[in-house]
Formats: sequence, structure tokens, C-alpha cells
Amino acid sequence: MLRFAIIGAGRIGGVHARAIAAHPQAELALVADPVGDAAARLAAGYGAASTTDVDAVFVSDVDAVVVGSPTPFHVDQIVAAVDAGKAVLAEKPVDLDLARADECVAAVGDRADRVMLGFNRRFDPGFAEMKSRILAGEIGGVEQLTIISRDPSAPPAAYLTGSGGIFRDMTIHDLDMARFLLGDITEVIAVGQNFADDIKEIGDYDGAVLTLRGANGGVATIINSRHCATGYDQRVEAFGPTGSLRAENHTATRVQYFGADVSGASGPYLDFFLQRYTEAYAAEIDHFVTAVEAGVAPSPSLADGREALVLADAATRSAAKGGAPVSV
Repeated sequence: MLRFAIIGAGRIGGVHARAIAAHPQAELALVADPVGDAAARLAAGYGAASTTDVDAVFVSDVDAVVVGSPTPFHVDQIVAAVDAGKAVLAEKPVDLDLARADECVAAVGDRADRVMLGFNRRFDPGFAEMKSRILAGEIGGVEQLTIISRDPSAPPAAYLTGSGGIFRDMTIHDLDMARFLLGDITEVIAVGQNFADDIKEIGDYDGAVLTLRGANGGVATIINSRHCATGYDQRVEAFGPTGSLRAENHTATRVQYFGADVSGASGPYLDFFLQRYTEAYAAEIDHFVTAVEAGVAPSPSLADGREALVLADAATRSAAKGGAPVSV
């Protein structure tokens, strides 16, 4: 039985709490959050202890720590947890600053096999199946990869101001997915789009289109938007010389209606990432628990987190230069 502490009792902390509680080999023992009674409220639902002192986590008797705090705290908390002998599942990104991420990698050193980055989309059943079928050679080598990721609406401006920009906050999931399905990336071209004045005013984009050149000759296209009238739009297509694989959007029901006025009508896309990726978060925790108990390195790794940040930085520079190619 793996005993967990969660740092951060916000939305993502609640997601991990549910996944841990549902796992037969995991126990939520402690929740830490310095703000008000957030930790106490989350912990109460799972019979766990709570504290407003985050440092208490590192001297507790838990085996593993989920770092779900705001990004500026990630590096210090990852390092403190590893120094305390805990296994760590940390939310993305490692940090908004690549230099700080490198400090984290250096501080963790050869204990990096104790750290997993929370790129939960790798564990989505559809995307995971796509990966396994690519590895099995079903479509040959991936020549073209298309990733569409659109949110129903943008987060509040107060959040976006400290988010590091669309490429570090939103696109970073898709950049990791591109590496997951295509392999190493050598060049990034990014074009940012501004349709929302309030987001433009803070120096960010509400849409983006990226082209990534893979080391193996394949090319990935990433399409992002902060506003999508049809809901949470999440699709991936991998194309190769012997076929293609597609993972389509999820709706509340797979039943379609056919009538005199409409054909193939179905329900709207799921409208929130917590609904869309419920299974992925559960599978992510399962992988982490299994890896820690077996004494093997979980994946995605701290190095994967760094590489995704390298690509996000390259996309940021490319967009600032009007879509100029940036080598990585």
C-alpha cells in the first residue's frame, strides 16, 4: 500500500485525491495547502489528515508526494520531497523558466527515477492505444501527426497573467504528445493568434498553430484555441505509409440521431478537461503506483518535462518572430 500526500488542495489536487482513493494499492494520508481550510476540506472527504504547513509533508511517513501546487513552487517541492526519500508525481510544467527546470534536474541528479511528470494525456486510453499500435508498426513510420486541442473558454485573465503564456500553459501538453507519438523534435514554427482583446492586452495569444519537424523526418501540426463553441475539442491523427490512426472527441453518449432534418446528430463534446480525462488520471496514478512499488522509473520523466519546456520556449520565440523557425 502506497501512502500519499498531496500538496495543493485546489482543482487538480481534488482530481488526484479521487484517483488515489479509488486505487486498491494507494491511500491518501495527508493533504497540505497553506490557504485557509482548503486542505482540511479536501482531506475530510477521504479520511486523511490535513495541514497548512507544506513542510510537514517532507517529514511525514508518506511514501509518495503529489505536487499539485502553483508552478512557482514545483522545483523546491520536488527537490524537498526527493531529498526526504519520497517518490514524486509533479504536475506540469517543472517550472516556467528553463534555467530553474535545469536546477531541478541537477538537484535531483541520479534520483530522477523517483520523479514522474503529470502529462496525463499519455494515459488516455485512446492515445495510449494509438501509441502501442504505432510501435507495433500498424501504420509504418509516422509521417504526419495532427493534434487538435481547443478549450471551451479561456481561464480568467488573473490566471493567464502568471501562466507563462499559451505555449507553456496549454500547448505544453500537446508538445509532450508530439514527442510521445512522433519522437524527438528538431525545429518549431509557431504562429500565435489574437482574437480576444483581454488576452492580447496581457501579451498572450488565444490561439496558435504550430509545425514541428521530427528527427525522423515526420512532421507534427498542433492546433490550439482558448475558445471552442462545440466544447472541449481533443483529437489526434497519426498518418503513415500503410494507414492512419485517429482518436476522436468524446461525447456524453456515442448514440447518434438520424431524422428528416438531421443525420448523424450526437451530443456535444465534453465541456471540461476533468470529464474528458477522468480515465487518464486514474491510469496515471496506476502507472505511478506500479512503478514505485516495482522500483522502476515511471514515465513521463523529469527529463520529459524539461524537453516539453524546451519546445514551449522555442514556440514562444518563434511566435514572437512572426513564425520564424527555431531549432531545438
